[in-house]
Amino acid sequence: MSKYGERTYRKRISSDDLVSFHVSVKETDLWVSSDVKLEKEARDLVLNCRRQLEAYIHSHPGFSTSLLPWPEDPYAPALVKEMIEAARKAGVGPMASVAGAIAQYVGAGLLSLSEQVIVENGGDIFLKANRALTVSILAGSSPFSERIGLVIPVRQMPLGVCSSSATVGHSMSMGIADAVCIVSTSAALADGAATALGNRIKRKSDVSEIASRAIDVKEILGGVVIVEDTMATWGDIELVEL
Repeated sequence: MSKYGERTYRKRISSDDLVSFHVSVKETDLWVSSDVKLEKEARDLVLNCRRQLEAYIHSHPGFSTSLLPWPEDPYAPALVKEMIEAARKAGVGPMASVAGAIAQYVGAGLLSLSEQVIVENGGDIFLKANRALTVSILAGSSPFSERIGLVIPVRQMPLGVCSSSATVGHSMSMGIADAVCIVSTSAALADGAATALGNRIKRKSDVSEIASRAIDVKEILGGVVIVEDTMATWGDIELVEL
């Protein structure tokens, strides 16, 4: 897990009916919104996540560097099992799903205390709200960047919306996409799938074929791929101009 710079895009997050707060533990840096301020509870959940992950990596050093799916482990802690399963379905190493898995773990934990919860972890998001939400897509220097958004209806939540990019942020990508955004009922899977799909985009022409090459997993509802001035979408998603 690597460190990265200030997330200035958070200043543009609007959730007037929710209370928002920052939670940071080592490399884990979350922006959380909920009905009431749950900073301590969110921090405790993050600490729990990190204890599970750090203990597993200590006893299984290869877990943190593997670029291939990790073998199923019935003795792994809950968070790690979620990462292993998500990475297996996406066909990537388990750490490709870590940000989404942590966002999901914290968000699901807070839902026992708040009807509405949004957890953002470096552009990977867990969402559960009582109204439709719009998620802006950041795509570097592409003309589409922050000019289109994904509309997330209430019927789809709770939901994970996760992104990977070869040109923005800290994501590790072997492709050239400015943005690969995946919508899934599992934030951990959305995170891993975004990485996997981003790795496949080697040239601009790949974007036109992306719908047929997208990962066919029932928990994935759809996605968006952007390379420069070219965009492809598929699945049960709705875009809106911002």
